[in-house]
Amino acid sequence: MSRKLMIVALDRDGVINEESSDYIKSPEEWQPIPGSIEAIAALSKAGYRVFVLTNQSGLHRGLFDLKTLEAIHHKMQAAVKQHGGIIEHIFYCPHTPEENCACRKPKTGLVEQLCQFAKCESNDIVFVGDSLRDLQAAETAHCRQWVLVKTGNGEKTLADHLHDPVIAKARIYPDLKHFALTLL
Repeated sequence: MSRKLMIVALDRDGVINEESSDYIKSPEEWQPIPGSIEAIAALSKAGYRVFVLTNQSGLHRGLFDLKTLEAIHHKMQAAVKQHGGIIEHIFYCPHTPEENCACRKPKTGLVEQLCQFAKCESNDIVFVGDSLRDLQAAETAHCRQWVLVKTGNGEKTLADHLHDPVIAKARIYPDLKHFALTLL
């Protein structure tokens, strides 16, 4: 990938931290995937602007409140900071799929929020996710590149959607650490 690319957008659950079918409902349940925190810090220290774009429907489902979500994100940001890096901003969609909002991936609202915040174009962004909806949001928003990591739901996404055109255009890595190593 070109060194010109300076913005990396990451899905949260399954990319940075362990996935849970029961949702991550507390800071204690939030556990980083080995190497992910160091990868984010390394990208940040190398000059990449790192953002998180995450669906968090547990908020509207009443599984946790905004204060708890902020505590989870504080734990994640503190872990990255402890390794010398920074997550510049976290964008989240609190809605359930039934609410049909514009921000829930695979729709592009979170990418649009990032572009407005970072004063960038979507083709300046590489988007890293573990699900088809992450990659669909990246493709629809015209991100420069979309990456599938095999952590979280990544292996299942790859197996279930192997012949999907969005998967065919994706770069695939074992995890966030291996993706970061290719950029650095």
